[in-house]
Amino acid sequence: MRTDRTPHASTTGTTTATAVATNATVRNIGILAHVDAGKTTLTERVLYATGATYKRGEVHDGTTVTDFDPQERDRGITIFAAAVSCTWDGHRINLIDTPGHVDFSDEVERSLRVLDGAVAVFDAVAGVEPQSESVWRQADRHQVPRIAFVNKMDRVGADLDAAVASLRERLHVVPLVVQLPIGREDGFTGVVDLVRMRALTWTGGPGPRPVEVGAVPEDLREEARQRRRLLEERVAELHPAALEEYCATAALTPATLARALRELTHAGEGVVVLCGSAYRDRAVEPLLDAVLAYLPSPADVPPVRGTLDGEPQERAADPSAPFAALAFKVNATATGRLTCLRVYSGTMRKGDTVLDTTAGRTERIGRILRVQADRHAEVDRAVAGDIVAVVGLKATRAGATLCAPDAPLLLEPPAVAVPVVSVAGEARTAGDTGRLSAALGRLVEEDPSLTVRTDRETGQTLLSGLGELHLEVAVEKLRRAHGLLVEVGRPRVAYRETVARGVSGLVYRHVKQDGGAGQFAHVVIDVEPLDEEARGDGGAGLVFRSAVVGGRVPQEYVRAVEAGCRDALAEGPLGGHPVTGLRVTLTDGATHPKDSSEMAFRAAGRFALREALRAAVMELLEPVAEVAVTVPDEAVGGVLGDIAARRGRVSGSLARAGTTTVTAAVPLAELFGYASRLRGRSQGRGTFTSRPTGYAPVPAAVRERVLSA
Repeated sequence: MRTDRTPHASTTGTTTATAVATNATVRNIGILAHVDAGKTTLTERVLYATGATYKRGEVHDGTTVTDFDPQERDRGITIFAAAVSCTWDGHRINLIDTPGHVDFSDEVERSLRVLDGAVAVFDAVAGVEPQSESVWRQADRHQVPRIAFVNKMDRVGADLDAAVASLRERLHVVPLVVQLPIGREDGFTGVVDLVRMRALTWTGGPGPRPVEVGAVPEDLREEARQRRRLLEERVAELHPAALEEYCATAALTPATLARALRELTHAGEGVVVLCGSAYRDRAVEPLLDAVLAYLPSPADVPPVRGTLDGEPQERAADPSAPFAALAFKVNATATGRLTCLRVYSGTMRKGDTVLDTTAGRTERIGRILRVQADRHAEVDRAVAGDIVAVVGLKATRAGATLCAPDAPLLLEPPAVAVPVVSVAGEARTAGDTGRLSAALGRLVEEDPSLTVRTDRETGQTLLSGLGELHLEVAVEKLRRAHGLLVEVGRPRVAYRETVARGVSGLVYRHVKQDGGAGQFAHVVIDVEPLDEEARGDGGAGLVFRSAVVGGRVPQEYVRAVEAGCRDALAEGPLGGHPVTGLRVTLTDGATHPKDSSEMAFRAAGRFALREALRAAVMELLEPVAEVAVTVPDEAVGGVLGDIAARRGRVSGSLARAGTTTVTAAVPLAELFGYASRLRGRSQGRGTFTSRPTGYAPVPAAVRERVLSA
């Protein structure tokens, strides 16, 4: 039993001052959750418990390590993924605190690409919330093993069983609950460890307290035995070796149970569930033990896969293998560019020359830094499994592969979300126009989910992002970091156009004769809409096929026609918006023995589809977001009326502990300014989250207003 708090100590009783830097003793994990589930507070408590910090930071005070950006402290939310490093029980834990707001989901995506495991944090009152479901699905795509931490067990209405049920129902996982809370709500004092059948308690008020290890309380022994038996049965159903032991002895030893839980977590067949209160420093140490016990090390994950000259290649997490790393984040600091890397194989040393395979150029490693949010400690080298920052790279972008020049490899970059909202911006003074262009370029370099382009018709500079808050943060960063005052206009929505009723047998003959060899191409096309499911997502684009028989159009010209049709999708006939969701069939054509060429047929395809779209019945599509609005029960009526006024369609509601969460599909164009409206209707107590879900047709009355704007 421990009677005092010791940095770097585990509740198993083992103590160490430094972690041994080997693959097996490294954990690269992320903290994933919905907004306000307690991710950043949990990160602070982890740093404090491990001795990485000696003063607890608080979100409401703006003193946290990972929310170091001034905007994060002002807004009280995590905006940028921040990496920190700490040691626990002889292991080094590289931890990334990720944002919980959907507008910054690209930060989560890039983090998940380089992580080996994650801790998903859930509110003990709310359970699975909309954004916690979104980040869970992101982790599913990357096949990142996870454990769950049900936080805020000290809140009124906290219910572990209800939270676990929401995991089962909404995430479709098999929860494996390894703890039983001791006390309810404000009386929560600790947990029963169901694997080792012992009690871990923290007495006293909020703040660091020594953990006391003892026997299970008398009033909880029967329930603990029942829950232990249920855990054994569920594990035996999923794990063959555990089933064999269970059938032979009608029980599982702690060692067998722990080993089975680890293997089920790695395979994604079960999710270990723990509980606690990060704010009150209760049950943080057992969570750290679980990270080491159940989440994989770099040595446990499969070799990273890449390509070399189009051929698949693998690199094991071996420090002696050829060097390969992925850049996943770029920061511009007062001292220069800081590039965050995940080293997958080999060893990187200060002064090394590496190949940026993505750009096809070499870079020199200036300094290698161990990252602690906005603070850094220089190290001489980084080995396979490390997450570090590098100074000295001049042009490497997020998503680039760095490798040994004599052993090139190209790793798959993180997927970049497509921007859906835009603002028109210009410098307040003419003299700042050049500086604004450079600053926008730096913003895009740091955040690939932002895009900057110039509208060809209006000449305006358009900044596009994933949501209104995303753009607000970007514009504010221009002011704070670059000293630029920017005038912005109302965000513009990324509309799409599609075919509602197509045309058949459209004939287009492209003939051009300017002296010498001419251009000739004759095509006949059918244009029709895709089915509702395919075009509803706004991203199906073009499905092209050829029905030409008898070789009347050679295959190389067919490909040129398809390329021309894709060129024509850039601007539709209604309002110049991109066209999506249509099928084009090349039914006939003709060639000239001298004047036909791929260029001529590409031009014919482009002009033919443009003419067909003008002849077809077109439909305007707008992006739609799924919105989850949480308000006190007395404010529900006003919220429902406001959603209806914004052309929203309510899909469900859930009442819990005096609040109601309303879920609805609302056009993105109607969500601008919604945050302030919601605060007014709910006396500042309402919150909402939104995530893009696809595209939907614009009603006729709204369409006329959009097209005339």
